[in-house]
Formats: sequence, C-alpha cells, structure tokens
Amino acid sequence: MKIALIAHDKKKSDLVQFVMAYLPIFEDHQLYATGTTGLRIQEASGLAVHRFQSGPLGGDQEIGALIAKNDMDMVIFFRDPLTAQPHEPDITALIRLCDVYSIPLATNMGTAEILVRGLERGDLNWRNVIKSSNE
Repeated sequence: MKIALIAHDKKKSDLVQFVMAYLPIFEDHQLYATGTTGLRIQEASGLAVHRFQSGPLGGDQEIGALIAKNDMDMVIFFRDPLTAQPHEPDITALIRLCDVYSIPLATNMGTAEILVRGLERGDLNWRNVIKSSNE
C-alpha cells in the first residue's frame, strides 16, 4: 500500500519515533512524505521514502493530487493543533480530499496506531479492490 507521512515541525520527532516503532510494518509498503519529514524518516530508518516538496511549498498538494487519482491508500499526518500554519488552506484541502475519496487518515498518534495495526491485520485490503475496479 502507498502511505503518506506528514508532520508539522513540532511533531516530526514523534512521527519518526512512530515509524521506528512500527518499522517491520512500514517496510512492506511504499512510503511518501513531505520534504524534511521524509528526510528524517529516511535517515532514522533506512527506509526508501519518496519525498515531495515541504508542506508550505506544495508538498501537501502533491499528496492531495495522488489522493484525487486514487493513488494513495493511507495518510498519517501528525498535526500541531496549537501552532498556526501558514498553509492551513492546503492542510484543510488535503483532509477534505481524504474524506471525499475515503482515504484512511490519522492526525494523531492514537489514530495512527489503530490504522497501522489494521494495516498489519489486512483490514485495509479493501483499498486493493477499489483500485482494481477503477483500472
């Protein structure tokens, strides 16, 4: 499955630790991330991560474009709700696209853990059915 990993500045370390905690699961999937987040995950884990621009420079929109093409299966986005983000409209648009296209989205560690455990059990295999029906 294709998994997008995004984190605001104050949440990047949390996301890196999260990926490390579930490394055996993430190893089996294609990972995508916004700029610095992707670099930090690569450096810490050794995993291959397709990196887009940073969020404020359009990385959120690049991931959103894949969602709109039904080419992303899950988004883990550790948001910082206590800090104003200059690209808030892009963040809102990304979350909206996840809702429009029924893409599982976690915006905090608790929900992310549930999604990753579900991924491990095969609970998200319905995504393969949806993708093959659109081909």
